[in-house]
Amino acid sequence: MKRTVAINTKPGMDIVDITDDVRKAVDESGAKSGIVNVFVAGSTASISTMEYEPNLVEDIREAMEKIAPEKKGYRHHETWGDHNGHSHVRSALMGPNITVPFENGKLLLGTWQQIVLLDFDVPARERKITITVMGNK
Repeated sequence: MKRTVAINTKPGMDIVDITDDVRKAVDESGAKSGIVNVFVAGSTASISTMEYEPNLVEDIREAMEKIAPEKKGYRHHETWGDHNGHSHVRSALMGPNITVPFENGKLLLGTWQQIVLLDFDVPARERKITITVMGNK
């Protein structure tokens, strides 16, 4: 079963908890055990897991700024002039998707682990998340 979810993000780096969207897709599929793949279309966003709490969200923002600083002169800026080279670098390092197993209809996530969309781009965007559930009923 495949489901697409639209998520509106804020300008700058936005991190959105999408765990409930993924759980809903697994529930609607009727599958009891299997895997779910979560994919974001676009070259300036990623999907990952983390403990979604305000201080860690800020820690992730600070870490990304150290790894791929926004104000650095990226050659990508010369190509399009949109000044989002840092967004592309961050996304390439994180990756566009994850796969999570589930059993008895429940995601096999850790106690404090949520599935998140990380949008690294400069403007606000509507992101399309594709959730694909593969499993046995």
